[in-house]
Amino acid sequence: MAEPLSGTQLKHWQTYVESSWALHTRLEDELRAATGLSMNDYHVLVALTEAPDRRIRMGELANRLVLSPSRITYQITSMVKRGLVEKQSCADDGRGQEALITERGLAALRDAAPAHLETVRRSFIDHLDDEELAAIGRAFAKIRKA
Repeated sequence: MAEPLSGTQLKHWQTYVESSWALHTRLEDELRAATGLSMNDYHVLVALTEAPDRRIRMGELANRLVLSPSRITYQITSMVKRGLVEKQSCADDGRGQEALITERGLAALRDAAPAHLETVRRSFIDHLDDEELAAIGRAFAKIRKA
């Protein structure tokens, strides 16, 4: 059985859960209202623009975005229907699938980025100093790695 959390640990854990849910909800709601894109849409488009040749294997994309294979398949299928991405067989391995961003997807990302970044600033960045941001970055890098 796991050791119970101390009062301080429990308080910090609850603060994290409640604030992260509220932040994610605000980011999702404002992005969708301003652009029609979901957070998953946005992060897929960002990942594709950062990938070599703006394409990435489906499994690698799922790992990067911490989504299950079935969830990434559903996500990409939805985005293909809206013309934001295409899905193709891997050039070096015909069994694998790659997602690649379309011109429409690039335009959607370019249009969405300013409003999304404004929400990120107003809801997160502007409330923290550089030292706090660095501490958050270090802490979540450890958690992601684990």
